[in-house]
Amino acid sequence: MLIVVLLGFILAFAAPLLHRVAGKYTYVPMALAALAAFVYFCSCLPAILEGALITQTQAWVPSLAINLDFYLDGLSLLFALLISGFGTLIMVYAGGYLKGDPLLGRFYLYLMLFMVAMLGVVTAGNIFSLFVFWELTSLSSYMLIGFKHQKEESRNAALQALLITGGGGLALMAGLLLLGNASGSYSFTELLNRGEMVRAHALYLPALVLICIGAFTKSAQFPFHFWLPNAMAAPTPVSAYLHSATMVKAGIYLLARLTPVMGGTDVWQYTLMLVGGSTTVLGAFLAVQHTDLKAILAYTTISALGMLVTMTGIGSAPALEAMVVFLLAHALYKGTLFMVAGNVDHATGTREINKLQGLGKKMLPTALAGALAALSMAGVLPFFGFIGKELLYEAALEESTTRTAMFAVTFFSGLIFVAVALVVGYRIFWRKTGRQTPLEHGNTPLLYLPPLMLSGLGLLLGLIPAMLATPILRRAAEAMLGEEQVFELSLWHGFNMVLFISLLTLLLGYLLYRFTDRLHALVPRLSRIYRFGPGTLFYKAVKALPDAAGVLTRSIQTGYLRNYITIIILTLLGFLAYALIPNSPSLELADRLPLIMNIRVYEFVLILLIMAALYMLHNSKSRLTSIAILGIIGYSVAVFFILFGAPDIAATQLLIETLTVVLFVLVLHKLPSFHNLTSIQTKIKYIMVSLLFGGTMTYVLLLVKQFPLDSRLKEYFGQASYLQGQGRNIVNVILVDFRAMDTLGEITVLAVAAIGILALFKLQLDKEEKP
Repeated sequence: MLIVVLLGFILAFAAPLLHRVAGKYTYVPMALAALAAFVYFCSCLPAILEGALITQTQAWVPSLAINLDFYLDGLSLLFALLISGFGTLIMVYAGGYLKGDPLLGRFYLYLMLFMVAMLGVVTAGNIFSLFVFWELTSLSSYMLIGFKHQKEESRNAALQALLITGGGGLALMAGLLLLGNASGSYSFTELLNRGEMVRAHALYLPALVLICIGAFTKSAQFPFHFWLPNAMAAPTPVSAYLHSATMVKAGIYLLARLTPVMGGTDVWQYTLMLVGGSTTVLGAFLAVQHTDLKAILAYTTISALGMLVTMTGIGSAPALEAMVVFLLAHALYKGTLFMVAGNVDHATGTREINKLQGLGKKMLPTALAGALAALSMAGVLPFFGFIGKELLYEAALEESTTRTAMFAVTFFSGLIFVAVALVVGYRIFWRKTGRQTPLEHGNTPLLYLPPLMLSGLGLLLGLIPAMLATPILRRAAEAMLGEEQVFELSLWHGFNMVLFISLLTLLLGYLLYRFTDRLHALVPRLSRIYRFGPGTLFYKAVKALPDAAGVLTRSIQTGYLRNYITIIILTLLGFLAYALIPNSPSLELADRLPLIMNIRVYEFVLILLIMAALYMLHNSKSRLTSIAILGIIGYSVAVFFILFGAPDIAATQLLIETLTVVLFVLVLHKLPSFHNLTSIQTKIKYIMVSLLFGGTMTYVLLLVKQFPLDSRLKEYFGQASYLQGQGRNIVNVILVDFRAMDTLGEITVLAVAAIGILALFKLQLDKEEKP
């Protein structure tokens, strides 16, 4: 698995070069690479079907005990086959859809990068690997959605998807770390067997909330659902791959993977059922209000994702069996329908269903693929979608506590799916009409063969499910349930209640389809409802962000150095107060007051000198005088260092003070006019801040003296500095040897700053230009 991932990365970054060499045939090596990954995972089928687990470990960060682990079981293998199998067809389809695009090599780079990242997500063997690949899917999908970067719509959609999924990724990172702490392991091999420990831990609830946020954002669950329809600005190959079969299923995979660990509690069950059920109904409700083909398919995808989350939340054996079957059925027909929509748009220049009619004979292969996929989506016998729909009804009817609600959700979405299937599979192709939509371009085999293969597979799996689908789907369901299951898929279960409900769904769905035009006429009246939706609130928040940043900047970035220093000091004091006040350490000053009586005369003279200098500095109205007074204070402090046995620090202080005074004097005539603080209130404010800072630091130093830190670092550096660093000055050895990278970074920053200053000095402006 590691080799598959590494070779995928190498080929991804080689895609632009391949495009220069192969031109329009770039899809060939890319499709062959995806096919090779599919064949590899197919070779793992025998072992997985026998109940084995395939694990691989590669040391990554040994010092932190972080490895690049891979974990393959029935659930991982199902997703890996979907990702690589769909990836093969999408690579071919993209070659036809984006033929002639000058950036095709870049597109394949992003697409292959995404495919490899998704394979990494579903085969990750530990939390760290999972999160790294998870974030890589967000980055690569951002580039794919914004591929048409010349269009503002694409840029906005890509940014929105990145913000939503990236924010969810941050929550997921925190949740996974809490989960690892609760279980005592970050490896799935051990983590999946510690469910009882995790569920009983105090960190279970916060980990659950954070992980659910990560999964819900990635899989477009309410209230994060709005990014998915907007992502339809991406080219159709992206929509068919990312937004129907792979990326949006990453959240589903995460919930399914963690079901043995976090499932089985009321909070898990009701959270997933509530969010999933709401998303199912909302997605279906919004789907019938749109006339754009990709928007319709996007909202039905949201509804389907909600159904998958709902079944995962129910958590019973029938529900999880229905979940894996419906996941496969949905991927097959929805991927097909997205490609069909892309073919129609490519051929006619529009995706509006009101402008599309009579395309069946002109686009016969595409129309056939659309019809087969639509029949599966509607749940018509003998398609695989029919089996998935019946299992969904069975699972909903067997749910005891919320049976009525779950059945209503499933039935309502089923009606909408039938109506949408008739729109995309029948209306635009075969409905009788007096006028036919003209074609601007014809469809090539690269465009219609991939959807034909997917839709045909949906029919084949429906005809012989026991032979093709049952074995792998059984192992996937067992990976979630954690135990062996009797899993049998068949096309016919006799005349029963579920069959009656399926037929009723078809009938009522057909009646709903007949009224779609009237529903579309009512849509403008519903626009007021969406003014307060999550999508609108997101746009308002993003729009208000620059204004808020401007207000914050104007209040903080005043242009006065004294204000910046004040803010830094007050922030530091706030953190110190937060750390010290709860502990309330008290100082034993009675033993230290007598020490003041032992102060020597020259020390007292230095103190008086510094205080007098401070007073003069406060009242000075000359910049030159202020610089001289600062030098006096600095030199006095250096003398203190000498008196208390720190000659090296004193030497540093003397050099810094001398250099500072010289530099100030050299640039004195270049500085703006001296600004005096005339307001007494302003003077008092800065005096109070200075006294507060000085008092706090004195308090902290006295605490350090009273409660010395018992650290072994002093002893370690004292020995290692001479033995390993070959130096007697511990501070110098630490800077040069033990913190060499820090010192190198500081030197680099100073060097860059010096180069910038030199460039400014050499900048020659015209006399008419203002510097």
